Amino acid sequence: MMKAMRIVLLSGAATGLLAGAPAFAADAVQAEPVTAEGEIIVTAQRRAESMNDVGMAIQAVDGETLENLRVTDMRDLTAVAPSFTVSQSYQGVPTYTLRGIGFNTINLSSTSTVGTYVDEVAYAYPIMNTGPVMDIERVEVLKGPQGTLYGRNTTAGLINFITAKPTDSFEGSLKADLGNYQTWNIGGHISGPLGEGIAARVAFRSENSDKGWQVSNTRGERLGEVDKLGIRGALAIDPAPGTHFDLSVTWWRNRSDTVAGQGIGFTPATNPVTGTSNSRFFNAPGLADYISNNAPTKASQADWAPEAGRSADIGTGLGLDGPLAEDNRFWGLKLRWDQQLGDTIKLVSLTSYNDFKRDALSDWSGAPFEILLQNTVGRIKSFAQELHLEGESGAFTWLVGGYYAHDRIIDSNRTLLGQNANVGLIRAAGQPLLATPFNSGGYTPLQLSQAFRTYEDFGRIRTKTWSIFGNADAELTDQLKLTVGVRYTEDKQRYNGCSRDFNGNMLPNVNVVNRALYFQTYGVLAPEIAAGQCNTFDPITGTFAEVQSLLDENNVAWRIALDWSPNDDTLLYASVSRGYKSGTTPINAANLARQNAPVTQEKLTAYEVGVKATLADRAVQANLSAFYYDYRDKQISTYFADPIYTALSRLDNVPDSEAYGVEGELTIRPVAGLTLAANALWLKTRINDYNGTNAAGQPQNFDGAEFIYSPEFQGSVTLAYDTPVSDTVRLTGAVSARYQSKSNTIFEDLDLYKVDAYGTVNASIGLRDESGWSVSLWAKNLFDKYYWSAVASNANVVVRFANPPRTYGLTVGFDF
Repeated sequence: MMKAMRIVLLSGAATGLLAGAPAFAADAVQAEPVTAEGEIIVTAQRRAESMNDVGMAIQAVDGETLENLRVTDMRDLTAVAPSFTVSQSYQGVPTYTLRGIGFNTINLSSTSTVGTYVDEVAYAYPIMNTGPVMDIERVEVLKGPQGTLYGRNTTAGLINFITAKPTDSFEGSLKADLGNYQTWNIGGHISGPLGEGIAARVAFRSENSDKGWQVSNTRGERLGEVDKLGIRGALAIDPAPGTHFDLSVTWWRNRSDTVAGQGIGFTPATNPVTGTSNSRFFNAPGLADYISNNAPTKASQADWAPEAGRSADIGTGLGLDGPLAEDNRFWGLKLRWDQQLGDTIKLVSLTSYNDFKRDALSDWSGAPFEILLQNTVGRIKSFAQELHLEGESGAFTWLVGGYYAHDRIIDSNRTLLGQNANVGLIRAAGQPLLATPFNSGGYTPLQLSQAFRTYEDFGRIRTKTWSIFGNADAELTDQLKLTVGVRYTEDKQRYNGCSRDFNGNMLPNVNVVNRALYFQTYGVLAPEIAAGQCNTFDPITGTFAEVQSLLDENNVAWRIALDWSPNDDTLLYASVSRGYKSGTTPINAANLARQNAPVTQEKLTAYEVGVKATLADRAVQANLSAFYYDYRDKQISTYFADPIYTALSRLDNVPDSEAYGVEGELTIRPVAGLTLAANALWLKTRINDYNGTNAAGQPQNFDGAEFIYSPEFQGSVTLAYDTPVSDTVRLTGAVSARYQSKSNTIFEDLDLYKVDAYGTVNASIGLRDESGWSVSLWAKNLFDKYYWSAVASNANVVVRFANPPRTYGLTVGFDF
């Protein structure tokens, strides 16, 4: 109740502030270009153009459609952009994939192959996009390498959220939702002039669900409550002719429950029947029966360790108490300065600072046992500055500039895994060693039996990137345009980190068992560690120590495109482009130093041809493109053959791989107020002759394997309507259906690790009166389809991460 009152007071205060301002025009907002029916203006090339005049694969969705389809987070965007997928790592970090190009990391400190931007400011780390989506004017999805115009190189593409800007007349809105799972949301905005040459806009959104959608199979407890709050304030200032400032501040916090996994089986090493390791004899008592008897058939079925057990201290193994929930906050500052330098040249400065902080407790056990829980703590501080000049001269349009970014990151977690089968194996293997010289610390059988319950992974990363770039369009003839872009980039990343003891709990197993096994394997007797020290072993130095690395890389990204417009309604284009994704360093549970070794930058060269045709007197828009990607040094999260734990995580580069496909978009407007849009992607991906390690810790050649999270077919159909039912009332809404075929989550073709094919439907229907009132009914996952978008392993149990079941509700709104 107090939370609701704070939100109402906030919106009331903002209303009072702007209501008191004089309602005269400000020059804060640039005039929008005149557009034809159904035409969308995009800024894909850093200037306003009709989407149909840009020779690249772009998908743009306006704010009204996003609202009607309840697009309130990044995952929802897949409903209208089917070639984009979102999956979840077991640490809760989203994995983005676009046209099959993705990077399956678990770390908040890793960047994505799909760049995300808000008003052209890079949100370089996907975890920064886990707050509420609010007050969006449109979303643009650019497909293929993006390296020549936007701040940071990406290999898959980028998504740019364009927020609504301050207006030169007073306006506002307020919307409230009531839904199942005790959902109550409220959001809105207020915008208008504050004085001569200055306008402001304040938007907010609160998302709340007080009844979780996941239910424990064994105790009736629930997870899945939602608690998010976001606020954005913006100023548009025109102090003099030709000078414009765009300042905005965004803040949000997320205290929602973390999502539990659904246990569906065992890893190849720990399977109690067919396991390849002796760890199969040390599964938690009752775990095999639980997995066998609780095969999930719907999204709500899940389980996690009881709080009474996980919160209790066992010897030096301190527990983890508190709710399984996030406690994250983000704030970002953006200042854009546009300065006209004559009639045809403009200087643009874009300064940003983003600060993200996380403290989350999650249970990835997939069963009511202490198999894997993590308290993930991290922080990202990211500063960026871009400066560029843009101009035109006759048939020539150009842009040149520079970019600098500096990020400081701490990424850490404390893990609890007292009932993990691998822990049981180490404890048992160590008992005979207590009577040998390896036990120079004099540890007792009781101490060893309580050891290895908890430890920390810690990493500190500092990155600097700078680049210079240029882009030019030349109208060769009335029908032919050439585009050339190039960017030179230098990236430097410093890392230091390790897995380390926590409260002395790792000392018995590291100083006795690990030292003995390393002596047997490498012929080196490592010095013992003390409380709080690193337990990551380096076979080269023969010591347990912090891992340090430096990545110092450079690259040249480029794009060449040729557009041919045989008439005003048709565009044919062909392009060749190259993009990079910078190297990165993982924060793993690192038994060996090699697990925290970085991967180098990846490179993707794209060849694409396409056509955009406006037909039937602008009632039909048909876009079609075909592409081939030559993919080198693809970054992947994979396994490492470990002498103690069979298979552990690491990063690697795949030297050679490829992807190719055909993507189409058809939009039909048969009558005023009715739009039918269909999108589809047919995709083939292939790993070429890569020698890696499988989930059983064995070497394997993965030639011919598919990329993970890359279904062969993805498609959607959306029907949007806005039609009058009386002189003052209109019927509004949308229906969207999305389907994707099955996909893999590892290179091996194992059914346990697959994402099955699925289809979902979202819908809304409502009434809107010209006086400003509106009411609508909506549903997500209308037919309550059980589906999942990720499968992962906690080194013992294989778990699914199900998407939410059907949610539905009523929204009441008022625009003024």
